[in-house]
Amino acid sequence: MKPLNAIRMGGVEVLPLVEGGKGVSVSNGVSSGAWAATGGVGTFSAVNADSYTPDGRLVRQIYEGKTRRERHEELIAFGIQGGIQQARTAYEMSGGKGRIHANILWEMGGAERVITGVLEGAKGLINGITCGAGMPYRLSEIAARFSVYYYPIVSSARAFNALWKRAYSKTREWLGGVVYEDPWLAGGHNGLSNSEHPEKPEPPYPRVVALRRTMKEFGLDDVPVIMAGGVWWLSEWEDWIDNPELGPIAFQFGTRPLLTKESPISDAWKQRLLTLKKGDVFLNRFSPTGFYSSAVNNGFIQELRERNERQVAFTTEAMGEHTEAFATGPRGRVVYLTPADAASARAWVAQGFSEAMRTPDSTLIFVTPEKAAEIRRDQIECMGCLSACRFSNWSQHGPDYSTGKKADPRSFCIQKTLQDIAHGEDVDRNLMFAGHNAYRFATDPFYSNGFIPTVKQLVERILTGR
Repeated sequence: MKPLNAIRMGGVEVLPLVEGGKGVSVSNGVSSGAWAATGGVGTFSAVNADSYTPDGRLVRQIYEGKTRRERHEELIAFGIQGGIQQARTAYEMSGGKGRIHANILWEMGGAERVITGVLEGAKGLINGITCGAGMPYRLSEIAARFSVYYYPIVSSARAFNALWKRAYSKTREWLGGVVYEDPWLAGGHNGLSNSEHPEKPEPPYPRVVALRRTMKEFGLDDVPVIMAGGVWWLSEWEDWIDNPELGPIAFQFGTRPLLTKESPISDAWKQRLLTLKKGDVFLNRFSPTGFYSSAVNNGFIQELRERNERQVAFTTEAMGEHTEAFATGPRGRVVYLTPADAASARAWVAQGFSEAMRTPDSTLIFVTPEKAAEIRRDQIECMGCLSACRFSNWSQHGPDYSTGKKADPRSFCIQKTLQDIAHGEDVDRNLMFAGHNAYRFATDPFYSNGFIPTVKQLVERILTGR
């Protein structure tokens, strides 16, 4: 394989190897600091980051507020405190080598306030901000205010073009790189547009060439593109290295750092990764963000799939084919279904899925009474972890702090499940994000006999091309 030489990123020479920032609490100060210590770029998640007591005990994010707005303020305070602590840990772990980045999601609740608070409290410790999940127009302004570099995450040249023309052209000097996150290969939330088919993946090379071409139009020839999603062995990407058509290129690893000694995820999660098979990672649209996301098709995802399949359209009056009356709820309110849907609904009720819950799209889903109670409880206990949530109908924007739509029981509380999997052992009944290449843990000889490397060993292995 071609030698992988250092490139200039964020004003310094670094190995073009970037740890992907994974939230909640899945890439932290320890994992990112260890990655940076190898000479690359370590990235900790500043999404609801963990914080600790003076004696080192985890501070669980328990909310005392009586209203969503009160709990939202608590969430922001937790996020700032945790982000500062993770930045300090990463800086100490790195020993002054490499670079430390903080990853945020633009659509997370209080994103601007959280990252501003973290940068204020961790001055000099953070070298860059990576940000995706939306169109982060104000990212460049925040970065420039604190003299740190910014790294927008995009999935197309068109998205970067819009960001540049509206905002980034004003702060070109702080643009450290552009992360191309492949929407069909990366784990977590994906940037598929309405014009792109989730089941018809496009090869990344021409999309990155298009991104580079757009960047060159703006005089950004020297700004690195960071390829994220699907990178496993660098030998498979050799034609990308020192390629004049692509310009300076770096590679981001999100899934592989999960399986390291420094990774904070549970042993149960690590062992599950070693058993995945091709196709076990499922591209879905269940997320309360409204974005597509890629996750392991475990019991959690399967329940969501089944919940959404037990769904029928209804009308409030008899019309067209909706002629059959069907009683719903404790008051027996009547809606109208088609005869075929009414037969399906009665069958689901007989199987125990006796609670019919209304969705914003004039449909009913059928769940057990226990699941219905859980859904309602989670909706009531919302702490505003997103800027807008289709599951709970929360919006961080006043005056109503509501999306104006009915809460959607086809989704789930993402804060609850990501906190649970990050701090517990149950990897079947919680959301487990992963990239689509995660099945390669089971076939890559590096992990034979259940071997789990240190971050240093992993980076050394990556540098061999394998």
